[in-house]
Amino acid sequence: MDLKTQEIINLAKKSSTDFIVGTRNSIKLLNYNGKVLSIKTFKTPAFFTGFIYKFFRPSKAKRSYLHAKHLLSKGIGTPNPIGYLENQNSFQLLDSYYICEHLEADYIFKDLFPLPLKISEPILKQFAQFCFKMHENGIEFLDHSPGNTLIKKIDETNFEFYLVDLNRMKFHTKKMDISDRMKNICRITPGLPFIEIISKEYARVANLPEQEVFELLHKHSSEFFKKFDNKKKLKKYLKFK
Repeated sequence: MDLKTQEIINLAKKSSTDFIVGTRNSIKLLNYNGKVLSIKTFKTPAFFTGFIYKFFRPSKAKRSYLHAKHLLSKGIGTPNPIGYLENQNSFQLLDSYYICEHLEADYIFKDLFPLPLKISEPILKQFAQFCFKMHENGIEFLDHSPGNTLIKKIDETNFEFYLVDLNRMKFHTKKMDISDRMKNICRITPGLPFIEIISKEYARVANLPEQEVFELLHKHSSEFFKKFDNKKKLKKYLKFK
């Protein structure tokens, strides 16, 4: 932690604007030295988890910062990291904070779902290229869901992609196989037209058979969303039992 990071956190507690307010974490926006900053607050974990974070494992805030630096070093988009702060006592991690520059996105990936394919198709193709570049660099984004990719429109035909919610990632030293790559992006959408476009473009840039890539992405996506639906049904059943 440096003095600037502490100053930003102190100012955020006094004069920031709520951006996202969740049950576990929240994000506030702060104007600071001519820039809009995003301050994500990770709430105090349960005692045992906080003990692990203090002595054995980097906190979510620290991982978010380090992962952002690594992504940028590989040319993978994410909002520019500024710093992180951890509050601890003698036994555990308490609250922690991750600070980055706020990115005004034109779309979040999930915003593409209701759009006509003639609008979303070029974005989906470039998203497939983005994912290929990420995987080629050994990056496996474990929270690769439709709410965690921001999209900026550069012009009518070109788009840039930025990952957020970065604390869960794997970095591979060996080349990722195609099944693991498709499993990594299977949470992005259950929609068959989207799967077809993404898999076809990924196959093209990876120089792989289109049908093989499509079948793998469709298989992993179907399995994931089936499990997801079953969990929702179970929660609903237990709630009303």
